[in-house]
Amino acid sequence: MHIVLVEPEIPANAGNISRTCSVTGTGLHLVRPLGFSTDDKHLKRAGLDYWHTLDLHYYDNFAQVQQKYPQGRFWYVTTKGSRSYSEIKYQPGDFLVFGKETAGLPKELLAANKDKCIRIPMIAGMRSLNLSNSVAIVLYEALRQQGFKNMG
Repeated sequence: MHIVLVEPEIPANAGNISRTCSVTGTGLHLVRPLGFSTDDKHLKRAGLDYWHTLDLHYYDNFAQVQQKYPQGRFWYVTTKGSRSYSEIKYQPGDFLVFGKETAGLPKELLAANKDKCIRIPMIAGMRSLNLSNSVAIVLYEALRQQGFKNMG
């Protein structure tokens, strides 16, 4: 599995996500610009014991991710998705794409991928969950469906 963070802004979220990726063997793809330095103490503290095991990749834009993985299946997690994340049949190697904390994913990206936009159900009127919580919820559902392979 792969997690893609498009322009993440908060170092503590990225640190928590890096830890989740490390303990699940999931690749983490960061799309610039980042709202923090990768040397940030909050980022490192959140994933300190796991940073050396992280499969980490950097890109200057989302198109570079798509170009590197032309056969990849991309799922765009957004509050604007029409289907619940739990309705998807995930496959090994799928990409779960998340936007920045303050704005989510770019509207153009969502419009071009309407059939691949998924959401985490919430009560009406709420803005969204914390980014690191959202990543964990969707990633663990995908891993559960795959029988938690290679995990104890």
